[in-house]
Amino acid sequence: MRSPHEQRLPFEAPIYEMELRLTEMEAQYAKNRGGGDTSKIGEQIRRLRRELAALKREIYSHLDPWQTVQVSRHQQRPQTRDYIELIFDQFLELHGDRAIGDDQAIVTGLGYLDDVKVMFIGHQKGKNLAERTACHFGCAHPEGYRKALLKMRFAAKFGLPIVSFIDTPGAYPGISAEERGQAAIIAENLMEMSQIATPIVCVVIGEGGSGGALGIGIGDRLGMLEHTYYSVISPEGCATILWKGSEHAPKAAAALKFTSRDLLGFGIVDEIVPEPLGGAHRDHTEIATTLKQFLLRQVRELIGVPTPELLDRRYDKYRKIGVFLEGTEGGPEPQRNGRAPSPV
Repeated sequence: MRSPHEQRLPFEAPIYEMELRLTEMEAQYAKNRGGGDTSKIGEQIRRLRRELAALKREIYSHLDPWQTVQVSRHQQRPQTRDYIELIFDQFLELHGDRAIGDDQAIVTGLGYLDDVKVMFIGHQKGKNLAERTACHFGCAHPEGYRKALLKMRFAAKFGLPIVSFIDTPGAYPGISAEERGQAAIIAENLMEMSQIATPIVCVVIGEGGSGGALGIGIGDRLGMLEHTYYSVISPEGCATILWKGSEHAPKAAAALKFTSRDLLGFGIVDEIVPEPLGGAHRDHTEIATTLKQFLLRQVRELIGVPTPELLDRRYDKYRKIGVFLEGTEGGPEPQRNGRAPSPV
């Protein structure tokens, strides 16, 4: 039975209609079992299940950018703490930045991926109003990024790989955050993550917005769940700047080229992690299993790379992002590095 509070996206209406029909037929089948021939109903149920799977595949393989944003923000989509429960063993949460406090928008801790001990860092949005308020809707303050940096230094000291989950519309934009050095600490994180001598695997699990995402997003591997976005700005923010109104967000989403397929083509993302039919919000266990396999594969590959080579590769990875031109007026033809402009 679905919760009456479940979020339903407009383009999913045909899916919900077919699921309702399927539920009714399954209830009828259960009621009539043992009381007569139910083979006809059983065959109809099997056919309807096949049609439902095909419908989900058709709809979700043709999402436009704005629909992708809606899926990435789905209220039932698994968040960082859900994945911690489903993926990691013996997780020990670590708190505080040793300066201001413990920002609940950033979760850090030690855990096991099967037999591999890792340092985990991730954004947390919260499930209900109280949690979302405490987590600032996933928008971290400077103390959150400072907490993350301290734990990354700890990981490097003890030779632990780092796993980072990105899910934020952006860093907290309030005056209090600016007064405590929001821009400076994010810049420091970018610099230090580029040089930390231990493997780093980052995954966008929902929203990947601006510097708030990049503050824990520099690494050796970058994955994105299939129906997520990673961008220099939210579509609403972009629309407000360019067209003076957030109602133009769908147009901005199309212009930003920030979906997983776009970024894989640009060479910014290393791999797209496929989601269950109909999105991660429909099957938390399946997406957690798929994501765990991705993390294990990436971490085990990186563990075997010598540290100097690991850091050289990381440096080259980010140097190759973007397009640049070289040349002077009347001189040789401009040279390109062969990549599209970076959206992050």
